[in-house]
Amino acid sequence: MKNNIKNLTSAKKTNGSAIMYILLFAWAAIQIFPIYWLITFSLKSNSEIFGGNSLGLPKEWLWQNYEKALVTGSVGLYFLNSVIVTGATIIITAIVSLMATYALTRMVFKLKKPMNGFYMLGLTVPIHSALLPVFIMLRNFKLVNSYAALIIPYVAFAIPMAVMIFIGFMSSIPRELEEAACLDGCSIYGVFFRIIVPLMKPAAATVAIFTFLQAWNELMFAVVFISDTKYKTLTVGIQSLAGQYTIDWGAIGAGLVVATIPTLLVYIFMSKKVQDSLIAGAVKG
Repeated sequence: MKNNIKNLTSAKKTNGSAIMYILLFAWAAIQIFPIYWLITFSLKSNSEIFGGNSLGLPKEWLWQNYEKALVTGSVGLYFLNSVIVTGATIIITAIVSLMATYALTRMVFKLKKPMNGFYMLGLTVPIHSALLPVFIMLRNFKLVNSYAALIIPYVAFAIPMAVMIFIGFMSSIPRELEEAACLDGCSIYGVFFRIIVPLMKPAAATVAIFTFLQAWNELMFAVVFISDTKYKTLTVGIQSLAGQYTIDWGAIGAGLVVATIPTLLVYIFMSKKVQDSLIAGAVKG
């Protein structure tokens, strides 16, 4: 009797595991399918895309679509501009937010609570609601059609989220570490750079990913603030691949693949640090 119960329980667990794996496989296939479709789309001609073979493998692999996108369509230049703008945004956001968080969590001053509320208030402001006033300010300072026209607003709207993430993580760092460093002769700058910064790497990875996604995929500011081809980013530049009368959809697909690859690579290599930072920040020690 006991053996029958054990066998029945084991069979139920096996069936449950099999169903779970089937569901996970189906979910993974659903998530991967858009990437497969985009890659095959980028290697087809217009006639094949609209001729009933939009989902299958290309009959003729048109690798020259990537050459059209990167060289003729200047996607290589747009990619470089996106890297410059996004990289500068991530670096400036991380540095400013980390220093602001250290002041808000470890120092005592009169405006501490108002400053904390000011940063959190930034989370409630939709980024595109400031489109017109930001454009007017940039135009007055003659910054339109420059890297700064995108970096400055991107950083301004990324800082509140970064500060919130850093505060949650920094609150879990024991103050005894800083006290011990002070006893060993470290100044406030020594404590910050030798103790705090190394411990904040997982949270910095989280901030880097969120800031990257925001800056890399942003379109509205890039459309309004940049009209010079020399400073266009990928989101705007890919739009220019569409001609007035004809559209080479394969070249546009190639440009979208180029724009998507960095996002996938960043998440693949940094997702573990994001999980670590969220877990550590949720437990205050």
